[in-house]
Amino acid sequence: MESLHQLYRIGIGPSSSHTMGPQSAAAIYLQRHPEAKAFDVVLYGSLAATGHGHMTDVAIMNVLKDNGPVAVHWEPKTFLPYHPNGMRFACVEPDGSLTDAWIVYSIGGGALSEGNNDTITPELVYDLTTMKDIIEWCQAKGRSFWEYVEKCEGREIWDFLHEIWQVMCESVERGIDHEGVLPGPLGLQRKAPIYYTKAMGYKASLQSSGLVYAYALAVSEENASGGKIVTAPTCGSCGVLPAVLYHLGHNHRFSEERILHALATAGLVGNLVKFNASISGADVGCQGEVGVACAMASAAACQLFGGSVTQIEYAAEMGLEHHLGMTCDPVCGYVQIPCIERNAFAAARALDANFYASLSDGQHRVSFDRVVRVMKQTGHDIPSLYKETSEGGLAKIEQ
Repeated sequence: MESLHQLYRIGIGPSSSHTMGPQSAAAIYLQRHPEAKAFDVVLYGSLAATGHGHMTDVAIMNVLKDNGPVAVHWEPKTFLPYHPNGMRFACVEPDGSLTDAWIVYSIGGGALSEGNNDTITPELVYDLTTMKDIIEWCQAKGRSFWEYVEKCEGREIWDFLHEIWQVMCESVERGIDHEGVLPGPLGLQRKAPIYYTKAMGYKASLQSSGLVYAYALAVSEENASGGKIVTAPTCGSCGVLPAVLYHLGHNHRFSEERILHALATAGLVGNLVKFNASISGADVGCQGEVGVACAMASAAACQLFGGSVTQIEYAAEMGLEHHLGMTCDPVCGYVQIPCIERNAFAAARALDANFYASLSDGQHRVSFDRVVRVMKQTGHDIPSLYKETSEGGLAKIEQ
């Protein structure tokens, strides 16, 4: 599996697969062809279907436009064989012909792939690629998940995770203070400041849930407005993990060191799903984004509260299992409805999964690895209109 540097990415919203990925692809193509004076870009499948709402064309043109004109074509009905988020870049010669065509895919979380002949994959740093094997390593060594991360990544991973944590905290705090309407035709009012203010007026038992909602809304609304966030594991699901960790860090007074350990464990969970299945809503639906984010946050919370490796695995399993089959159906192609609300509920569900797992002895019938396999198969069985095309589900009803 890849480093956590490839999972946690600091960038600008609203979409890791539709904004960050295409922007990176454009930068790679420009680096390969700095002499080009004009470009022709084709967006395919889900990338084209909801690219307008995610400002895909703007992200690409911002990189290429200084060299010359950029023509962007939209092909929402054409799905390339490897992944629904396909792109083709080409140089436009003076006679109008296209040369040096390059097909690349935005596969989720800002990551890119050239398909079966992948040359973009970074170095693999984790030797174990299943939860079962990692648990066996932890039990044999008397270690925890975060210690396995440190073994594979080196001690320098903590400097990186410190930076990730700072950006997460900043996105929560900006979102809590940021009022107004989110960009786009939906006219959706920001809710985080209101939820935060109201939550502070409740007694402690209710205040906790209200604050978690507010924190998740804050980050997701920052993402939807093009703010600076961390993919965890994607832009569309970026509010879940920061909400849980911010709440536990500030309201339960866990130290930053323990928060970073939890962040490492959460990243390991996300990495397992990314490697063995997918974190792309266009590929497997929202279960691969919000579902995985919930699994990551569940594992992080369980570790903070002293869970064993089997209890942490159980919490992660529940976080993902109870999102199986969740479709990706953004209204008008924007990560606003139902995406933002799903982040808030998933954050609360992560705390429930932690509590449920903590009461158990960690033994359970359905393993995390099995749920990951089922999630992948379920996602591929879901019709494409329910996977980030805005042609089915809630998106169709609203239109």
